[in-house]
Amino acid sequence: MTDIRPRVLSEDWLPVAELGIESRREALPIPGQFPKLKTLHVWWARRPLVASAAVVIAGLMPTWSQELADAFPAANELRSETAYRRWLLRLVGIWGDPVLGRKRLDDAKAAGVKLQDNGYGYKQAFRNAIAREDVDLLHKVLIRTWGELPVVADPTAGGGSIPWTAVRLGLPAVANDLNGVAASVLRAGVKIPVDRGTVLGTHLKKWGGVLVDRVKNSLVPYFPLNSGESVIAYIWANAVACPRTGRIVPLMPDKWLRKDKGKEAAVRMIVEVDGIDLQEPKFEVVLGGDVDRVDASSGTSRRGKAVSPYDNLIIESDYIKSEAQAGRMTQVLYAVAIRTSTGEKTFRAPTSADLAAVRDAKYRLDEVSERWFANGNLPSEEVPEGDKTNEPRSFGMSTWLNFFTPRQALVHGTFCEEFHKLVPEIEKDLGELASEVLFELALMQGKALNWNARLSSWDVSRQKIRSVFDQHNFAFKWTFAEFEGATALYPWCLDQLTDAYGEIARLVEETGAPGISGEAPLERRTTILQGSGADLQGIGDGTIAHVCMDPPYYNNVMYAELADFFYVWEKRTLGRLQPDFFRDELTDKDNEAVTNPARFASMGKRKNELADLDYETKMTAIFSESRRVLRDDGVLSVMFTHKKAKAWDTLGMGLLQAGFTIEASWPINTESEQSRHQANMNSAASTIMLVCRKRNYEQGRGRVYLDDIEGEIRDAARTAATRFQCDGIDGVDLLLSTYGPTLSVISHNWPVYSSVPNSEGRDQLLRPEDALDLAREEVVRLRRTRLIGKAASVDDVTDFVLLAWDIFRAREFPYDTARLLALAVGGLDVEYLQRAKVLKKASGKVSLLRPGDRIRRESDSDLPGVRPEASKFAFVIDAVDTALYIADVDGMPAAKRFLDRHGYISDGGFLATVQGLVNAIPRTKAKGAWVIPEAGLLDTLCTLYFPTITLPEAEDLAVAAEQGSLFEA
Repeated sequence: MTDIRPRVLSEDWLPVAELGIESRREALPIPGQFPKLKTLHVWWARRPLVASAAVVIAGLMPTWSQELADAFPAANELRSETAYRRWLLRLVGIWGDPVLGRKRLDDAKAAGVKLQDNGYGYKQAFRNAIAREDVDLLHKVLIRTWGELPVVADPTAGGGSIPWTAVRLGLPAVANDLNGVAASVLRAGVKIPVDRGTVLGTHLKKWGGVLVDRVKNSLVPYFPLNSGESVIAYIWANAVACPRTGRIVPLMPDKWLRKDKGKEAAVRMIVEVDGIDLQEPKFEVVLGGDVDRVDASSGTSRRGKAVSPYDNLIIESDYIKSEAQAGRMTQVLYAVAIRTSTGEKTFRAPTSADLAAVRDAKYRLDEVSERWFANGNLPSEEVPEGDKTNEPRSFGMSTWLNFFTPRQALVHGTFCEEFHKLVPEIEKDLGELASEVLFELALMQGKALNWNARLSSWDVSRQKIRSVFDQHNFAFKWTFAEFEGATALYPWCLDQLTDAYGEIARLVEETGAPGISGEAPLERRTTILQGSGADLQGIGDGTIAHVCMDPPYYNNVMYAELADFFYVWEKRTLGRLQPDFFRDELTDKDNEAVTNPARFASMGKRKNELADLDYETKMTAIFSESRRVLRDDGVLSVMFTHKKAKAWDTLGMGLLQAGFTIEASWPINTESEQSRHQANMNSAASTIMLVCRKRNYEQGRGRVYLDDIEGEIRDAARTAATRFQCDGIDGVDLLLSTYGPTLSVISHNWPVYSSVPNSEGRDQLLRPEDALDLAREEVVRLRRTRLIGKAASVDDVTDFVLLAWDIFRAREFPYDTARLLALAVGGLDVEYLQRAKVLKKASGKVSLLRPGDRIRRESDSDLPGVRPEASKFAFVIDAVDTALYIADVDGMPAAKRFLDRHGYISDGGFLATVQGLVNAIPRTKAKGAWVIPEAGLLDTLCTLYFPTITLPEAEDLAVAAEQGSLFEA
């Protein structure tokens, strides 16, 4: 194949720092400040719009050249390479200097100053509508480069960030997803707003209002209100009968309703009245100074077990689960969060009217359930065994209807019934618009399901309901919150729908809108497909210029298992309008490209190995199909993030086997900073953008082995780590930033063979993981130099501790990553580190031990660890931890005596380790207390006795959170 490919901008440059800052601005968890594409309907792991837009167009725009500038002499945007790169920033909505804006915020925080504006001087990037002249010039440049307006395709489109940003700029887009729920989100969030625009909003409000009123009229009898009040939430506890007394035990971890100082609220449990035992407890609400904080903090359940309030004896977790699985777990309403007629938020105990309404709702559901099952108002499907579904199944949730109380099921079933009745009316009134209006209105159902189920919960700290999917799982909730279903739930869902749809459509319309010259409206074309990414039916060979995708991330999210929660309801509403999206009983898990060991549970110990192979095979098939539809001069962009090397190994193997080379890779911080401040979190905050091309196969080339390219791999990893460190990439993300360049070296030499033959003595293809080991070694060397200086030398165990803190910025991290780091540091293994009391293992994770947990008995005096009376130490980290232990237990003077006795005040290795730990351990405080105690002990020790140690600034989480709230303005 002759190489006639235009070199694209993302092969040479992406504004990593700017996109990282803007992506984090976009991800701030502030109501009203994040993209409404996210609020339209739940989907998991959407990429930021600003990063998606940059990757889409930088994968199509040619790299700058004088020839390009000469072709458009009137365009100042193309006059120079600098101007051209600034133009990319403008095209994605970055209309200022985010690096400078971030610095202003950091400086203001350090000075304790509250900025009057958002610090950046411009709105978040995704909110800025691109001018028509910019869009027209972009199209001209792209047509000159590709011969036509290039098509962008996303074979695993999920929540739609990539196709939406493409079609917003007027680029033809094809979006596909295997999952029917995702395909529905793509139609509702991309195609309908693009095709119908904001004009549809009027119809949504009109007919949505009709639907909401009818649901309300049907449900009002089951939600009585006291005069002047509105209900924020009904707060429930799951319950079982005490195995000894038979009386009902609410399973409550505590009794708090609100903890704000001066506004405390809790419930008090009453188990007898006038000396008479109650079969089921009653509750009363206590407020303010009447709250007994000890009683409020005590509960009846903890770590899966319970304590009976009747005899104070343990109820075992096996009994609780067996009762649940037998259908004998009940629910107890113990408080109601309300807003009074004066607007005050407070709580009250359930009234007799509340309890009667709950009983009446159950009676009503019993009356209609047979008919509703028959006509499709209620789901009857069972919950299959799976990675995420096994937990609710173990608590008796064997059908999808079990995820709801009878009253919640009545609410959702009523919506289905009224929606079905409304279909012919809307079709008669709106004609061809009816399908789109009905499709959008049906999305209210998904919103209601997510916020009104037995897995939604009451957030004591934020005083609001948490949704089912506040995390990507089905974690069982001992207590849960119910939305007021008659007057609150669906009016709120309609407001959410119209607000989200309105913004999505408006941002599309405003971008490229006709200017004063009166141009014709921008033509936009988008196609939604539902099916496997390995079989993109209807797309011809070699027709796509840019395949841009955000594929499933190995084992991060079990999309199909989670989506079944919506699928079983939505196939009865959305499926009536788009039956081809909901052909099967449940979502397709067999063809889903995720690493799901639950699918191979019957294979015993091989289940993980088979799950990895399954993922690799499916990703290879998706990449191979992408190669088929891609033009010979086209670009494949892959967004991927995962902290496990195994995930990169399988993804990389898929790309290599499908016939791609990796031309460039870019790490962009795409996750909210809020989560990064948590002390025990070490998740990857960066998405790695891989820019790929079809491989040109060379003939007559000799075999290449890992040894032949080891030097090139090390150089690439070192160069990447050095470069991206300057762009603010740190911790585990810096490690990830070397994976793309490593895979790039392999891909340009593929096939590459391992330096170690197989069991039969024959050459075997290299696994990318073997090369990633080399990249990790280079990062280790680089980070060691940064932490303790080139001249310093410490032992391997101390090295591991230093670099674990530095890379993961957390005490806890995955076992797999610990194993790889230990190998990279000095050929250590995790088992040895555990015997040395450096860390402990638990359920696929490891935790660095605190100094106090590393204490050795006198009989173990020859073993590594903390030993206050020792005359010498095997590892420097043992000496440092011993000093910290003594300082914590006996005080700083005692620690000083220990340091003097061993000569550590002037010992180079000891000083280097202390400096390294000071730089590596997160120096964060929460409410004035050190989040990681070692950081505080080191701070005091260095201040008193080590004047040569440089202490970085500490960060107060409360200040950081307050600063984040500035964006609300």
